[in-house]
Amino acid sequence: MGLLSLGTPLPWSEAKKYADHVRKHGIVQFLNIYHSHKDVQKQHLLWGDEIEYIVVKFNDEEKTTKLSLRAFDILEILEKPEHEWLEGKTEVVPDALWRPEYGRYMIEGTPGVPYGATFRDLIAVEDNMKLRRKMAHDAMNPDEYAVSLVNYPRLGCPNELYPDHEPNGKACQSMFVPDEIINPHARFPTLTANIRRRRGAKVQINMPIYHDVNTPKPFYDPTVPWDRDLFKHDVEAKNGAALPDHIYMDAMAFGMGCCCLQITFQACNIDEGRRLYDQLAPVAPIMMALSANSPIYRGYLADVDARWNVISSSVDDRTLEERGLKPLENDRFVINKSRYDSIDSYLSNDATYKSKYDDINLVYDHDVYDTLTKDGVDDKLARHIAHLFIRDPLVIFKELLDLDDQKSSDHFENLQSTNWQTMRFKPPPPNSPIGWRVEFRSMEVQISDFENAAYSVFIVLLTRVILSFGLNFYMPISKVDANMQTAHKRDAVLNEKFYFRKNIFTSPNGQSRTPVDEEKEDECVLMTMNEIINGKENEFPGLMPLIYSYLNSTNIDIETRCKISSYLSLISKRASGELMTGAAYIRQFVMNHPAYKKDSVVSSEITYDLVKRANQIATGEYHPAELLGEFTA
Repeated sequence: MGLLSLGTPLPWSEAKKYADHVRKHGIVQFLNIYHSHKDVQKQHLLWGDEIEYIVVKFNDEEKTTKLSLRAFDILEILEKPEHEWLEGKTEVVPDALWRPEYGRYMIEGTPGVPYGATFRDLIAVEDNMKLRRKMAHDAMNPDEYAVSLVNYPRLGCPNELYPDHEPNGKACQSMFVPDEIINPHARFPTLTANIRRRRGAKVQINMPIYHDVNTPKPFYDPTVPWDRDLFKHDVEAKNGAALPDHIYMDAMAFGMGCCCLQITFQACNIDEGRRLYDQLAPVAPIMMALSANSPIYRGYLADVDARWNVISSSVDDRTLEERGLKPLENDRFVINKSRYDSIDSYLSNDATYKSKYDDINLVYDHDVYDTLTKDGVDDKLARHIAHLFIRDPLVIFKELLDLDDQKSSDHFENLQSTNWQTMRFKPPPPNSPIGWRVEFRSMEVQISDFENAAYSVFIVLLTRVILSFGLNFYMPISKVDANMQTAHKRDAVLNEKFYFRKNIFTSPNGQSRTPVDEEKEDECVLMTMNEIINGKENEFPGLMPLIYSYLNSTNIDIETRCKISSYLSLISKRASGELMTGAAYIRQFVMNHPAYKKDSVVSSEITYDLVKRANQIATGEYHPAELLGEFTA
């Protein structure tokens, strides 16, 4: 959840007048934070996870499901222990913290306090996730459940909301979803509308259809209301926005209405945070493919397994000029990516970094860069911030234009929190004990708490291995970008190869090496998921064996080791193909359903059974061996 402020949000026609004001003060705020915190040292790692859920209403008599738009009624109950603790009414620290998300059917849960660096912390994760799910269910009506699917399979289809609404809202102007689906906080309808207004058109989302034996070729979606003319942008679908052989979506809700699993680390200092940012960036697409869990959009099977491109397109506010489709006249830059995408540059000044790894054109605001470097910020960090600041602030509150830059970071966060990349480098809040943080953002939420805990524990242990063994995952950013697209593909875990650095034990620059040796040391090769995770004899050690080597070097009790090993075994077997990804399991469930007509359509009947099955897996009522193996969900 990004920055939430109270006030009167300005429409884009007004907000754009203050864009420079926000950018200018955002940089002042960042500099104040940087200078006051750049030398802060924390003793050890702290970390936490975020899990997003969709709230689904079941009707078991009619065998139907609907998205429940009651998230705020539910959150009022869930947030009460936190409010009482903050107000001093109780000394009991809440077990979980709860936040709203973009969708009015979504809730987000995190642990009440961060986890520490001990192994005992790792085995506490699953129990807290299970507790969160129980807390959520206890706050809901008896026919509602918190389901950790990435997206609701029939979001955007008729009669799938409770209460139901027609798609005629002025913020979305969508053919498929109403404004009532959006979080009512002023930030979200304004963000939705201002993205469309700034872009000059509705967002354009097209995901390739999965062609089954009865799917028409070419596929033209018969559910698109081609002749609707409620809003001026309704003709866009007919005029080419809706591509043949694709599932067409036209609103921010289709992307920001997806759920994910994110991990945030508090580093010991700014340098460690920057190093983790860089070393985890090449891992982000690998983990997205390995956690893939979203093969269905708007009631159709897609020929992809992951959500990222849907979200990227759903918030793409770039104008025609910024997309390079018209010469620059009114805008400042041609920008090669949406504001929700993979990173564009590395951040650390680590000795193993080489400039050749940053091999894509980094567009950045040179005036911002000059301001930062003149005030003592180094080149790499200055370019990173200046790159974030090529964007415009999309939501500006009238009452919050003039702030105390020593006490507030709202203007900085306005830009920072709307650059949604695979990694996020997070400066401390002003006047706060919180340290420098790094957020790992690419993973898809899993059906069960056991799976979510396994992915969380794997990433946490990988950070310990990176820092303990001095691993070097640097490779060209262009290869990381290529991996992001590969990671979307159907069954990418089994059928695709990913670029990865071959030699991850390297010596820093300055050592005596010939150009041939250096080129060999920096070699980036295509590997299968199994090779990257589990290793390839005499060629690549594998991330999993390195984690086990790290565990072997520590003092860890047998019970804890066994629990951690069960998590790591799940990840290892997903990578080898012995166990299915969530996406493969969901796709198989649909295609084996007796109501499926081999036409790519995921009907209401199939959706009921699928969401019911997901909830049964999450609550332990059903244990699919092909998804979970012998492990306990």
